[in-house]
Amino acid sequence: MKKQYLLLIVAAGLLTFFSACKNETVYKTLIITGQNNHNWKASSPILKQILDETGLFSAVIMTTPDKGGDMKAFDPDFSKYKLVVVDYNGDSWSEKTNNAFVEFVKNGGGVVFYHAANNSFPAWKEYNEMTGLGGWGDRNQKDGPYVYYKNDKLVTDTSAGTGGSHGKRREYLVRTRITDHPITRGLPVRWLHGTDELYSQLRGPAKNMQILATAFADSAAGGGTMRDEPMLMTITFGKGRIFHTAMGHADEGGGPAMQCVGFITTLQRGAEWAVTGDVTQKVPWDFPSAAGVVLRPGFKEMTLEEAFANISSYDITKSTKNLSCIQSKIRSMAGDEQGLLNLEKMMVKVLVGKETTVDAKKLLLRELSWMGSDYSVPAIKDLVSNAELKDEAEFALTRLKK
Repeated sequence: MKKQYLLLIVAAGLLTFFSACKNETVYKTLIITGQNNHNWKASSPILKQILDETGLFSAVIMTTPDKGGDMKAFDPDFSKYKLVVVDYNGDSWSEKTNNAFVEFVKNGGGVVFYHAANNSFPAWKEYNEMTGLGGWGDRNQKDGPYVYYKNDKLVTDTSAGTGGSHGKRREYLVRTRITDHPITRGLPVRWLHGTDELYSQLRGPAKNMQILATAFADSAAGGGTMRDEPMLMTITFGKGRIFHTAMGHADEGGGPAMQCVGFITTLQRGAEWAVTGDVTQKVPWDFPSAAGVVLRPGFKEMTLEEAFANISSYDITKSTKNLSCIQSKIRSMAGDEQGLLNLEKMMVKVLVGKETTVDAKKLLLRELSWMGSDYSVPAIKDLVSNAELKDEAEFALTRLKK
């Protein structure tokens, strides 16, 4: 009886230990908003959704008083959080709040500066050191140099001029400049971003800063500099790590700039790096390439169940994202016989469906031809008599040697 009692105590202790370890991986996050020249009422809930979706963060949104209000009432306890996301461009905070924020970052707190947050507080020295580069707010040469790439060379430009501009919103190509940083590791060297403002002529202290990615500000779109402008940056300030993204202009529902998988992924990875100094998240299967923009209207990655629910109506002239999701799951299960068999069963179920399009069946036959087993053979043999699928079915059987 005593032995059983001791075992229960040990089991309970282990459960508590592992639960505590699991909870430590969820980082309490504060999103600061409430004033902005951008649509913060749309952007802040989306930032929260994007971060919470990873399972690594638990975010709360704190709004400041309205413009002209008593900013002394804005008094967050930064010590409660591992990460602070700044979605704010408005009245100055109180000196107490400024000092508390500086101490939070100096002591190792993680920060994400999002889009127009780099417009804020032009007179606050430490804040501008944390953002690295900023725009507008009467910024000019007194605030620091322009930093950009020209002819693939990093340029620090101390010439006179205003800070901050952008042309018409458009899709633009992002170029990864540092490929071995934890945030950008595994990302394409070039990828297309959804319609957004392309910030240019940013200038600031640029201390302890790395430019991870740039975009070319073409003068044809207006406001262009004909040089590669910083889009993603990291900065260190004391013990703190900072991720700065100039992307993500918010429309109602987020719009293509925030729905872009490139924006979503780099925000998630940048936030994790800001807290831990590393990134454990895998690059998602739907990350865009230079060939085209990829959007997630719901801001979360498609599940395998959703892909199979939609693949039956596949039209070759339309999106391939459902097939791409299935293909990525097949690759991720290499060596997992049971997992691959489960996928095969799901594919066969769609393959024999009466409502499944011919295009969808051709795609599935192609995938089954190299990853299928004896399980799928009867279903494939039944399709040999179908004139539209005869060639694909026979090819699959030949590869499966049946």
